[in-house]
Amino acid sequence: MTEDNKPFVKIIIAAHKKYQMPQDSMYLPVHVGAAGKLGKDGKPLDIGYVKDNTGQNISDKNSEFSELTGLYWAWKNVDAANLGLAHYRRHFSFRKKSSDPFENVLTSKEASRLLHQYKVIVPKKRNYVIETLYSHYAHTHYAEHLDITRKIIAQKYPDYVQDFDQVMEHREGYMFNMFIMRRDLVDAYCQWLFDILFELEKQIGPKTAKMDNFQKRLYGRVSEIAFNVWLRHEVRTGVLKASDIKEVRCIYMEPIDWGRKISSFIKAKFFGQKYDKSF
Repeated sequence: MTEDNKPFVKIIIAAHKKYQMPQDSMYLPVHVGAAGKLGKDGKPLDIGYVKDNTGQNISDKNSEFSELTGLYWAWKNVDAANLGLAHYRRHFSFRKKSSDPFENVLTSKEASRLLHQYKVIVPKKRNYVIETLYSHYAHTHYAEHLDITRKIIAQKYPDYVQDFDQVMEHREGYMFNMFIMRRDLVDAYCQWLFDILFELEKQIGPKTAKMDNFQKRLYGRVSEIAFNVWLRHEVRTGVLKASDIKEVRCIYMEPIDWGRKISSFIKAKFFGQKYDKSF
């Protein structure tokens, strides 16, 4: 706890179903997309977690905003000195201690120690090797999403355009919308991000009716790249130093189907076949 009795760090775990969770009290499982979800008995679905349709929320946007409805809920409703986001099947890990992935999940002691040295904790960058962030998104989703995002940033936050253009040329970046940051940084980031995404929703919204359920989740995907834009800008302008940012491992709680993942990547890049499911 901090001096004013607020938690020093709280990490929400975005989940849409019941799943094994870390027992550390630092973690707060959140049922994302809880709005309108019914159980077999016809009553509001209850999976035992805090619901993202309480307090100030955008839970009803979950089918297109994905885990961002959890981030928005945490931003508006969780009071902690440091705030973070993880997923039910993806977690931060500082060191490997066991063959059981849950034994390797970042602990509150480890997080506290890191946050006394760094202001931002992020997962290690994902490297696309033969793709830029822009070309990979264009092949697997739709380039228009990023093109319109750039126009919105140019209108609302013109000083970020050069950061956007640089990030689009990168072959690696921080993915999954995972981070742990000091509260004031979370406030600044979320204000910037959701202002852009809500405008993007106004401009693209009608077109999502023609997309399959997987491609509709575009705002969550755009935000993965947008986080890199925001972070680069904060470093470039001196709000953060590169030394304020700490990369740690991201571990998966389930096996990855690398065969299907690689096959889908090749089909998207060379044959124009868009992704239709997660891996």
